[in-house]
Amino acid sequence: MVFKVSKVPTKPFDGQKPGTSGLRKKVKVFIQPHYLQNFVQSTFNALTPGKVRGATLVVSGDGRYFSKDAIQIIIKMAAANGVRSVWVGQNGLLSTPAVSAVIRERVGVDGSKATGAFILTASHNPGGPHEDFGIKYNMENGGPAPEAITDKIFENTKTITDYLIAEDLPNVDISAIGVTSCGGPEGQFDVEVFDSASDYVKLMKSIFDFELIRKLLSSPKFTFCYDALHGVAGAYARRIFVEELGAQESSLLNCVPKEDFGGGHPDPNLTYAKELVASMGLGKSNSQIEPPEFGAAADGDADRNMILGKRCFVTPSDSVAIIAANAVDAIPYFSSGLKGVARSMPTSAALDVVAKHLKLKFFEVPTGWKFFGNLMDAGLCSICGEESFGTGSDHIREKDGIWAVLAWLSILAYKNKENLNGDKLVTVEDIVRQHWATYGRHYYTRYDYENVDAGAAKDLMAYLVKLQSSFDEINTIVKGARSDVSNVVNADEFEYKDPVDGSVSKHQGIRFLFEDGSRLVFRLSGTGSEGATIRLYIEQYEKDPSKTGRDSQEALGPLVEVALKLSKMQEFTGRSAPTVIT
Repeated sequence: MVFKVSKVPTKPFDGQKPGTSGLRKKVKVFIQPHYLQNFVQSTFNALTPGKVRGATLVVSGDGRYFSKDAIQIIIKMAAANGVRSVWVGQNGLLSTPAVSAVIRERVGVDGSKATGAFILTASHNPGGPHEDFGIKYNMENGGPAPEAITDKIFENTKTITDYLIAEDLPNVDISAIGVTSCGGPEGQFDVEVFDSASDYVKLMKSIFDFELIRKLLSSPKFTFCYDALHGVAGAYARRIFVEELGAQESSLLNCVPKEDFGGGHPDPNLTYAKELVASMGLGKSNSQIEPPEFGAAADGDADRNMILGKRCFVTPSDSVAIIAANAVDAIPYFSSGLKGVARSMPTSAALDVVAKHLKLKFFEVPTGWKFFGNLMDAGLCSICGEESFGTGSDHIREKDGIWAVLAWLSILAYKNKENLNGDKLVTVEDIVRQHWATYGRHYYTRYDYENVDAGAAKDLMAYLVKLQSSFDEINTIVKGARSDVSNVVNADEFEYKDPVDGSVSKHQGIRFLFEDGSRLVFRLSGTGSEGATIRLYIEQYEKDPSKTGRDSQEALGPLVEVALKLSKMQEFTGRSAPTVIT
């Protein structure tokens, strides 16, 4: 058949501004007539013609509710806009890191390479008819669109008058692997449905020593648990952990991807990954069952990770520092050395200490993976991470949850390679405590105040900016709250000048830096779909090995008191407690 191109009149919708990870709204917003179409056309119009006409695009996501309908709409719009070929993961499933890998690594049946992707995900936000949906565009390097592109998309959404669509193009069966072809005004148009996992698994096998990890997993002393929280990671977990690495099928929890994530919140933290947390011996009730040695969880689109040992939680800030400290020895991909390391500004300074110790280039960037991507494209950074459970490397241009799990398994396998027949394995907790003994410990916690009134959140941030002009006033409040907390010696609003392209990112978070190296950071998050999320980050550095074993919340108690008093958190938000404490 030959499809026809229709030009459909439309009007702009307010608020189609992509955040750090694309456009996220409630499903009820996305299913409005023309809403998704406006955003997709605005994206096509923001790209150079060569990235659209005759190009190959990837369209897939985490499988959340509305994804299957959205894929069909985007296929029809791609055809109408002159795209030559669309690649879709089987059943519409591709993790965000797998999309990045596919853009960078995959070659189509006709020899083509992808120039970009529409990723359908709202990441760690809930899914279902009354929950969240999201869409973002990734570029030819496999990373999220830079601000120059997302700003252009937003401007286009404010002036759009029509969009192009091939309405008579039949829906493609995305459950069956194969190529569907048809003709259009500009020639042949193909949709290729391919196996979601193959390209990603091949890439992981080129990075890690799977044989060494397999030996660890085959040891009767080593037990393992992986929770996909019913997100897209389930499409990869069985292939990698069971088929490739020989883990028991029973090691996998919630590894069947579901449109509503099983009614849960697919955010891998101590609050939402309840089943895994309990099985690892970190729940409120004391189970008589001995917990596994290692546990991990993923979010909806599998770019985030949580790492747990037996009765032991590894903070994301510590995790990236520990991976960087051990990467050259434990991971073949890094055997010739690290180019540099980077972290997001709110992430603890644990990575800074490792970088200084190992004499590595170090970068502190705003929140948003695209900033790491620039450094990686310039050959300046090998490993990076952010406190919001994102860790990754220059193998792709997204954070990568399963990569982080394989990195930890590699470190455990390396530390235990001469010890698999010994009395006791080196554990996750052993590795963490050894790291603190070498580098010191960064006590760290994050308080999230979710769905706060947006006006109140902005008022709180404006108050903090104003407060920064008077250190006398700041320190009077600090000492009034806790006399045992040291003085604030520096305070600013974080601003970043990209060393690669010279671009400047302003208003990236409000910082209070204390004399003893402690930090308070306040940030508005752009990842929610309603209201505003205020994130408060609290950090204290301890070099004395005799003091690195304290309970984190207890050690940080005085700084928490100061933070709440300094920010007038309850006064501005009406909240007496955060929604989530990490």
